[in-house]
Amino acid sequence: MSAGYELAQVNIGRMRAPLDSPVMKDFMDGLAEVNAAADAAEGFVWRLVDGEGDGATGFRFYGDEWLIVNMSVWASPETFREYVYGPAHRPYLQRRREWFEHLAEAVTALWWVPAGERPTVEDAEKRLTMLREKGPTADAFTMRQVFDPPSA
Repeated sequence: MSAGYELAQVNIGRMRAPLDSPVMKDFMDGLAEVNAAADAAEGFVWRLVDGEGDGATGFRFYGDEWLIVNMSVWASPETFREYVYGPAHRPYLQRRREWFEHLAEAVTALWWVPAGERPTVEDAEKRLTMLREKGPTADAFTMRQVFDPPSA
């Protein structure tokens, strides 16, 4: 990977119930542990936090109060993939349908950012919309179809 770029990712979920409900309890109880594992993971660079706890549950995506957002930046697609499918995160990934509705549209988008740049929620909305409208491109792609970073 190019030393001048890092991998940004956004993942959204439409909650089945309010965050303080019994339905979401296990998800919320595990959030600190999953985020700590991300923070300690090889290749982790940054994640979006809202200042109201350990996660970013206070941000809204597409103006929808039932959508929550996870955003982070990683050194490479490989390090991001290792975390996502690793032992700390995989159990929560496997239980996602308990907490989040199945959405027919893409819920995760990846894109390259210049090293040191931190994406905003608005940036993420734009990239996910691009992926939904155009499919994977160099501007917004998936873990299944990764594009190389821009040329130096």
